[in-house]
Amino acid sequence: MSEDTKRARQMRKNATSVEDAAWTTLRTFRKLGYPVRRQHPIGKFTVDFAITKAKLIIEFDGGIHNHPEVSARDEKRDAKIASEGWRILRLSNDDASHPDHLFRIVADALELDV
Repeated sequence: MSEDTKRARQMRKNATSVEDAAWTTLRTFRKLGYPVRRQHPIGKFTVDFAITKAKLIIEFDGGIHNHPEVSARDEKRDAKIASEGWRILRLSNDDASHPDHLFRIVADALELDV
């Protein structure tokens, strides 16, 4: 097992309350043919959620991501991941606590008519 996989497994075990709330909503996409993976390794990065079938990443950001140095790091990370064909949805932590809203954002990104 790779170190990236071990790290992702550990992160799944220590999920934040935001990630747990989002997971409750996002796992419903499995019924629509789009399984969601938690703490999914992509290269040297581990993303919050990934729908591999659609190459869609869903990241939840708290206020720390508004700091210039963190934002710059996020931009570099996103550019590297996007260069591998992934689309990235960056959502606020608040979005995770609104299940209908979160569902609609992801459904729209997947172009689902539900």
